[in-house]
Amino acid sequence: MNIDSLFDLSGKVAIVTGGGDGIGKGSCETLAHFGASIVVSDLVLEKAQAVANEIVKNGGKAIAVACNVLNDADLVNLVDKAVAEYETVNILVNNAGGGGGGRENPFQIDIAYFKRVFNLNLFSAWRLCQLVVPHMAESGYGSIINITSMGSINKSPNMSAYASSKAALNHMAGNLAFDFGPMGVRINNVGPGATRTHALSTVLTPEIEAKMLEHTPIKRLGEVSDITGAVLYFAAPVSQWVSGQTLFVNGGGIQTLD
Repeated sequence: MNIDSLFDLSGKVAIVTGGGDGIGKGSCETLAHFGASIVVSDLVLEKAQAVANEIVKNGGKAIAVACNVLNDADLVNLVDKAVAEYETVNILVNNAGGGGGGRENPFQIDIAYFKRVFNLNLFSAWRLCQLVVPHMAESGYGSIINITSMGSINKSPNMSAYASSKAALNHMAGNLAFDFGPMGVRINNVGPGATRTHALSTVLTPEIEAKMLEHTPIKRLGEVSDITGAVLYFAAPVSQWVSGQTLFVNGGGIQTLD
């Protein structure tokens, strides 16, 4: 492979769920910078449109699509819109999700909440894989990146729904790698540690941050760019012989909320 092409995404089409802010927005911007055409998906269309507009302003290609990943019709529409606009899908970033934050006291949540978290973090990702892989296989290039979490391997109080759904996401990718590999499609996970996003800001205090850094060799919290670098690695040809893996981006340590 020509070394200049290792990170070249020219001609590739990427769908990013939860693309309106945080890691999703950063993933859209990073993939666009390296040449991909972006389908920015978000529950709030205005947020997705703002990201798409900025990409276009900077010389890239992007469209915005409203999508509630809990709604199967929305997932089908998302893929249909991508194919209608760009003719195929080559990259999928399953970033949309929810739950956790140390708010899942097992005696204060119910089964409906538990199911919703799994629908958000696991089932929607599986369904989008099912929808996009045939297009990826036909195009001759496919990479799926699931955004998992350090919570998938940490053990913490009040995190049982979120953490177990993300652990299942890790294992799902390892198994789907065997299903998708013969079709020319890779699937991997990126597991962020504590990263400065709006979601983290809702629970982060100076005391919590200090405790997190006690067990973080690189003495800072993560930035969105730290995570999107890993997303780019898995999306790009440089990782063409990597599948079924989970890469934790965490400053070399473990950050927990307790």
